[in-house]
Amino acid sequence: MGLGALHVARTGLDAQNFRMQVIANNLANVNTTGFKRDRASFETLAYQAVTTPGAPASGSTRYAIGFNLGTGVQMTGTARIDTQGTLSTTSNALDVAVEGAGYFQVQMPDGRTGYTRAGDFSISADGTLVTSDGMAIQPQIQIPDGATAISIGSDGTVSAGVAGQAEPTELGRIETARFANASGLQAIGNNLLVETAASGTPQVGAPGEEGRGSLRSGALESSNVNVVEELVDMIETQRAYEVNSKMIQATDEMMRNATQNL
Repeated sequence: MGLGALHVARTGLDAQNFRMQVIANNLANVNTTGFKRDRASFETLAYQAVTTPGAPASGSTRYAIGFNLGTGVQMTGTARIDTQGTLSTTSNALDVAVEGAGYFQVQMPDGRTGYTRAGDFSISADGTLVTSDGMAIQPQIQIPDGATAISIGSDGTVSAGVAGQAEPTELGRIETARFANASGLQAIGNNLLVETAASGTPQVGAPGEEGRGSLRSGALESSNVNVVEELVDMIETQRAYEVNSKMIQATDEMMRNATQNL
């Protein structure tokens, strides 16, 4: 019995340790553009059924309640909370935020398509519109040398003043992708997510259409981490960890007393 309690308490320590790591990552990214906070999810481990409810007790009677012993808890995953972050005005024409559902598409070095909410774009040496890490957005948009008054519309249309043209010239359109289960996307770092079997296939198109959010130029989406909420969760996790530690100490004392007195 004592060993069972030690095992249960150990699973509690592991679970709270994982939860604290999730909270720490949320707080570390409180100023990361487009970051979405994670929430740890838990479930009970298998129960030991000593007596099943309704099983014969004695004669014609049956047990009204069962005798089940839980074996602890385990972390099942992290759910990404995709609530909209605050939009901060930057007045930089190449900064773009998504208002609503959707992700920017970028081409990663390995050729795969990555998805991000961070719209802090720049122009590369060859005139390509790229992320801060130098990855080109998809479909690629080329900015001519000497282009002026670059603007990005709410529908993703990129325009600029080009020498010899009286009116702004349309250079391309930024398309966004949405997913049936955006929480199923896998985070790989560098503000990037990749498609998985759980997320479903991307539904790509113009911003503002078919459930995709519109774009706001000259703004960036802030992290949706609420520092106060994370601190409350941190204190709760710390207390839960301490209780599980005390459970191990108490169980150890009980086993020691039993060994000395029996």
